[in-house]
Amino acid sequence: MPLNIIVGAQWGDEGKGHITDLLAAEASIVARYSGGDNAGHTVAISDETYKLHLIPSGIIHPGVLCLVGNGVVLNPAVFVREMNGLAERGIDVSARRLKISYKTHLITPAHIALDKARELERGNEAIGTTLRGIGPAYTDKARRTGLRAGHFADKEALADAVYEHIVESNKTLQNLYQMEPLDAEKIAAEFTGYADRLAPHLCNVDLVIEKAIEEGKPVLAEGAQGTLLDIDHGTYPFVTSSAPTAGGALTGLGIGPKHVDRIVGVAKAFTTRVGGGPFPTELDGDAASRLRGTGENPWDEYGTTTGRPRRVGWLDLVILYHARRVNSLTEFVVTKLDILSGFDEIPVCVAYEFDGERIKHIPADLDQLGRCRPVYETVPGWQEDIMQARRLSDLPANARRYVDFIAEKTGVPVSYISVGPAREQFIVQG
Repeated sequence: MPLNIIVGAQWGDEGKGHITDLLAAEASIVARYSGGDNAGHTVAISDETYKLHLIPSGIIHPGVLCLVGNGVVLNPAVFVREMNGLAERGIDVSARRLKISYKTHLITPAHIALDKARELERGNEAIGTTLRGIGPAYTDKARRTGLRAGHFADKEALADAVYEHIVESNKTLQNLYQMEPLDAEKIAAEFTGYADRLAPHLCNVDLVIEKAIEEGKPVLAEGAQGTLLDIDHGTYPFVTSSAPTAGGALTGLGIGPKHVDRIVGVAKAFTTRVGGGPFPTELDGDAASRLRGTGENPWDEYGTTTGRPRRVGWLDLVILYHARRVNSLTEFVVTKLDILSGFDEIPVCVAYEFDGERIKHIPADLDQLGRCRPVYETVPGWQEDIMQARRLSDLPANARRYVDFIAEKTGVPVSYISVGPAREQFIVQG
């Protein structure tokens, strides 16, 4: 079956863009199915580094059709800026190669203003959102008051809809948050300009995918964020506003489950997260600094979208057990194995201790998760630099044992191992 799904198996930032770029070489279509420009996918090719927020990572491959599905919320300003940046670097982003679902919802300056106002009001209880308007856009979608990309097909209707949306949003900004109102006429005019650029890119994404599958063409569904940020299955309320799990791929693209072949869970060799919420294996001190890096290169643990330093900790297999169950994972990709070089021993969390009981699941209650303490098993480390490894046999024995330990404990095979940021720094296993 020709539909393969890529999901993040942790709290996002696992390196999904890296593996999407690798698997896109065998795909006819790469389709984004959830999230917005709060996602950041980094693809490194030779001396070139591409940082993508909305456009699917497959765009770097000349023969791949890239689709933005209905599950995405799209900021047209960011999308156009990203298109321009790619075009300047010789990447074809014409309507022939890049398409947007009519049903994709739009992010406006009002959504961004509301996002910032709500986080400011929360004070110390702030969720730690990227302040990109993602949550308010999904809120409007659920309230059935959202703006959709299909509005780009009729500029006059678009201008009216955007103007009304800004006027209504201003009531909340002024009356509830005591914020300055936005210029409705200016924003409406701005969006009609986006319509000129983006209307040719509109299509029925679900029909395009259906036709490709009927013709036996491989389709790759690219996720954003991670399983622990899922609105239902993540560490609520410290989550995103969409469904970055495998189920979200189906609803976010308009395709049924019978076509799915592989569900690839991407996981770092350790654990990171951005924003608030419990983090059982979180580290500080020297070990944290070694895992995080200095921020001087794009592979360090600083957000592609926000630039914020990520919280870091040892690998948490309880999270991976959860990702396996929620997504029905067929395989794992382990990224950033190279970062663990130099540790004499590496603790791995295999269970939690909760009120004297050993558990291997994430409690649904956030307060209970905060009381969980990691139960570690320690595996031997390695000193060798592994960034030049291209075959399994190139890895030190203890590095291979570490990967085998993950597969054995989770019951899910590891199909790829990343040992650096570049396209070629992958080891295929099995």
